[in-house]
Amino acid sequence: MNEAQPTAAPSASQPGDLAAELFREPQSLRERKKQQTRRTVRREAYRLFAEQGYDATTVDQIATAAQVSPATFFRYFPTKEDLVLSDEYDPPMAAALLARPADESFVRSARMAVVPMLRALMEHDREELLFRLRLVQEVPALRARMLQQAAQPQEVVLTVLTRRAGVQTPTLEMRTLAAAFAAASAETILYWAEHDGEEDIADLLDRTIAGLERGFGS
Repeated sequence: MNEAQPTAAPSASQPGDLAAELFREPQSLRERKKQQTRRTVRREAYRLFAEQGYDATTVDQIATAAQVSPATFFRYFPTKEDLVLSDEYDPPMAAALLARPADESFVRSARMAVVPMLRALMEHDREELLFRLRLVQEVPALRARMLQQAAQPQEVVLTVLTRRAGVQTPTLEMRTLAAAFAAASAETILYWAEHDGEEDIADLLDRTIAGLERGFGS
């Protein structure tokens, strides 16, 4: 949903390779411990949310269940909402887009790179993403926070567009495309969650991007 800035990727990288990078264990012991702590906190939080509800679950309860201090919790997640809304998906998505041919339209690049990457991600994270999106639908505080953060995915796309074009300042057309892509993608994943994940989310996103491709052309 949000986090981090895009980085360029080697042109030989494939969407599945970039998705695999997201779940590869860090090489350093320190980073592996940090990753494990983050996963443990999230896992215990989701368990408590499922058992007793989001609003009834406190940060102290989550920290106790994960066997960390409240201060450690806040080091990884600034707020309880960030447990649900933050993720690590934006950097590999941006890298996949930057790895596409520079003369290819952005919308075509998104269809060729983001859709197969999402398919690969769903093999690993499908149930967690569905659970998170259901919480967003059910909890007003999460919906409000998501609206506050709506500009962040748009900024990631805008950064990709300007880097691909080799310019410093985005044009009006770039801003319009970034806004449309971010909003359409968000609506697609919410639609998927509202229908209990019955359809393939990658197929839904492919349909959405195909519509944008028809609208924006090259």
